[in-house]
Amino acid sequence: MQTVMTVEEIREFLRVEFPQINALGEAFSVEEVSDGQAVMRLRVGKMHLRPGGTVSGPAMMTLADLAAYTAILAHVGPVALAVTTNLNINFLKKPAEGDLLATCSLLKLGKRLAVVECGIRSVGEDDLCAHATATYSLPPR
Repeated sequence: MQTVMTVEEIREFLRVEFPQINALGEAFSVEEVSDGQAVMRLRVGKMHLRPGGTVSGPAMMTLADLAAYTAILAHVGPVALAVTTNLNINFLKKPAEGDLLATCSLLKLGKRLAVVECGIRSVGEDDLCAHATATYSLPPR
């Protein structure tokens, strides 16, 4: 699967179409796209933490969802109406302090559905702190 959008094009698309994701500062950023994959970073701030100092589940779910959407956009182009139909996440361990990276791989890219697998790691760590799968409904192209 070849990419049709660059990192810069995806960043601009998200800035225009979904300004709310970074309304409180640039927390989420597209790091890279390549054939069949995308990587997104969460710059962890106080608003992403829960009691005990760990990154909250909703913050990691948002990262997985945005990273999956980014992987799809990179391969189908700027489709604002692609929507999440399912998101499943398993929290595997407490993330280390600092930023998180979500690496997503396209498992299926069909005419109407896309299925993505996403591994979330703390920067500099090998072990996953969360694993997610997401299914998106794609509008007719």
